Amino acid sequence: MYARDNVAGASDLQQRVPGGPQVQAAREMLSMLADPTRLRLMALLSEGEYDVTALVGAVGSARPAVSQHLGKLRLAGLVSMRREGRRALYRARGGHVRRLVTEVLHAASHRVTGAPEHD
Repeated sequence: MYARDNVAGASDLQQRVPGGPQVQAAREMLSMLADPTRLRLMALLSEGEYDVTALVGAVGSARPAVSQHLGKLRLAGLVSMRREGRRALYRARGGHVRRLVTEVLHAASHRVTGAPEHD
């Protein structure tokens, strides 16, 4: 097999490049995860469903700040909320979002500890 056998033409590559709306949505989602408090919240919400009081205690931020972060995460489509009586319960929305958060934290752990990457 020769290297030129694996060369794709420009038009082939252009067809595989994500489109503008998809890239924009991904950028918005990733920018939401760039905030340390929101990433911590997402790590918790990827593991289960929690109310604001539990999240405030876990991340050590003020209640209004946590509520504001949760609102932004909901608008970005990363978090869903359901009511149980007077309580609002939050969780990460869908398997893709949970895997994204888990994978980025695992990658960061490898970077911090120097552990070898997985293929």
